[in-house]
Amino acid sequence: MATWLTTPLESDESGKLIMGTVRKDVDKFRSTGKFKYRVVAIWSYEAADKGMPSESDAEMMEKFQETVEQVFAKDPVAVLTGVFTGEGARDFEFYTLSLHIFQRKFNEAVADFPMLPLSFVAEEDEEWSQYAGALALAEKDDESE
Repeated sequence: MATWLTTPLESDESGKLIMGTVRKDVDKFRSTGKFKYRVVAIWSYEAADKGMPSESDAEMMEKFQETVEQVFAKDPVAVLTGVFTGEGARDFEFYTLSLHIFQRKFNEAVADFPMLPLSFVAEEDEEWSQYAGALALAEKDDESE
């Protein structure tokens, strides 16, 4: 079972609340040096209270996340490393071996869902610098509690 840290963060753009959840147990992926691509699936939604999704949107996002995690657990070509929610978007951050294979497996995972309001950003991040920064913030907040 995955180990996660959840912490409130501040948006770089507006200073508003973003809830960040970062996975801690990713060393087996990170240490291989093969998971060098970072992919962010951005789910846009109409913000409800304090920039968070409505209850129905949140439920659909949970189902989506569970489904995608199951697909990548069976065929570990990617790992979900973080989920960040606020200001009308939930970002699902992955690291993957291959952008092409990620796209194919991701599409398999969401095949039974209705059309989802997703956009994607992909970049090479061999050092996992984005992940390391998010983890450091989450661990700092966890230690202060």
